[in-house]
Amino acid sequence: MKYLKMLLVLLFAVSACSSNTTSNTQKEDLVIGMSFQEMKNQYFVVMNEALTELGISLGATIYTADASHDVVKQIADIEDLLQKGVDILIINPTDSAGVKGAIEQASRQGVTIITVDAQAEGPVNAFVGSKNYDAGFLAGDALAKAIGESGNVAILDGIPVVPILERVRGFKASMAKYPNIKIVTTQNGKQERNIALSVTENIIQAQPNLKGIFSVNDEGSLGVLRAINASGKDIKLTSVDGNPEAVDAILEGGAFIATAAQYPRDMIRIGVGIGLAKHWGANIPKEIPIDVKLIDKNNGAEFSW
Repeated sequence: MKYLKMLLVLLFAVSACSSNTTSNTQKEDLVIGMSFQEMKNQYFVVMNEALTELGISLGATIYTADASHDVVKQIADIEDLLQKGVDILIINPTDSAGVKGAIEQASRQGVTIITVDAQAEGPVNAFVGSKNYDAGFLAGDALAKAIGESGNVAILDGIPVVPILERVRGFKASMAKYPNIKIVTTQNGKQERNIALSVTENIIQAQPNLKGIFSVNDEGSLGVLRAINASGKDIKLTSVDGNPEAVDAILEGGAFIATAAQYPRDMIRIGVGIGLAKHWGANIPKEIPIDVKLIDKNNGAEFSW
């Protein structure tokens, strides 16, 4: 990826700058804080692992917080991170609009603010995230082909952040290419396995002729898969993320046929790199999009986060 290569060069440059400070003053240790929308999903676990590795490499102090999809808690988490004196604040918002006030507070304190995975309102210095429209579109095309470009399909939606909205928009755009496919319902599985399981059971009962389901994330899709398998029906499933458990399910064959994979490690690496660039005075782009890749049974064995 061109952006990852660029940021690796940048990190070396930043490290050189920090090691060549004048002998008269000693630069204080870099402090990086990250507020996650959640930390139980394997996708965010991988992000946290990458952040920890970067902290060690940079000799930086790392603080993290888990909002558990609660915007009130996330605001409190961000305020706590600011109290700890972070130089760079990385936010993975659970509500794009809800964290605006906390971001404004961080900006007033002169903190470099980077959002990853999901955009947020307010004076953010840069956003690093996947091409989520493309992810939804790729997953939609795969689903359409799997069901013979005809039949009823459903969408399992999620929390109201831009990436989820973009995935759904991309999926719907893909479906628009196929006049014989009809989206019969859109339900919110809240991107959680158990909730998605229950919601999908209700969808299957209400839609006896259903042929396909698009889930906005892999964690939810694993609940969807359980419901499909329990129903005994021939319903195909596609999703977004590249979760190892989801990839394993795709390789096994059956209902789960493809996921549009993201790169959470690269997202954090680039996010920290662009944050360092801004912290050290560089002009940076406002947005860095990261490509996604469709993973199916033909290439799943070669893929990993």
